[in-house]
Amino acid sequence: MAELPHIAPIGTEGYLVRFADRLDDAANRALVGFAAALEAEDVAGIVEISTALASVFVRFDVTQIARADLVLRLQALLDSRDWLTAASAAPPRLWRVPTLYGGAAGPQLGEVAKLVGVTEEAAVRELSAARVRVLAIGFAPGQPYLGMLPERWDVPRQTALSPRVPQGALVLAVRQFNLFANETPTGWRHIATTHLKLFQPDAPQPFVLRPGDELLFPAVSEHDWAMLETDPMGGAQLEEAT
Repeated sequence: MAELPHIAPIGTEGYLVRFADRLDDAANRALVGFAAALEAEDVAGIVEISTALASVFVRFDVTQIARADLVLRLQALLDSRDWLTAASAAPPRLWRVPTLYGGAAGPQLGEVAKLVGVTEEAAVRELSAARVRVLAIGFAPGQPYLGMLPERWDVPRQTALSPRVPQGALVLAVRQFNLFANETPTGWRHIATTHLKLFQPDAPQPFVLRPGDELLFPAVSEHDWAMLETDPMGGAQLEEAT
């Protein structure tokens, strides 16, 4: 197996810069930093930079940059610093997203708590305080995969799909949250709901979140949560990195 990070061609117009062969928090932080640095270089001919859980996809225009030249640029950037160290030093943006746990807003909270071996109240306290990071955006526009939760939250996916969870649903599986941008079926367990609209197509930045952002999902009362229904941000507050 090639040494990681590794650059490999994908199709006729892309390269994949792989930082790990499975989800790894340190590698994910490194690739998010690499992607941000590559975007900042504004290389002529690169038309798309997308991050995943363990890799960065780079799509290019073959009429503007040769393959060999692009590979040289990517390799030079990889070699320019220790990405694991550089990523850990970068301050993240932090979002606080008001969240209603349990009941109709989180019908599988009790099931998850039982699997973990705690009460629903204890589950809410712990999950409300869990600071998670956007590992990748995918599945739907603006939708984040969020992790990593402590090991005891390594709850398996369901064996069957829930036919529908609403926009803003907070679901849990395999030590990760997923926050749904749209109403959708899912194999993850629905524990809570927010009013945050992740995809706002008319905004200057249609995707609210970006890889590397960190989030907290503090529990709020049903009354306070209902008051946020008409707010596209669902009461979410952003603390900019300093």
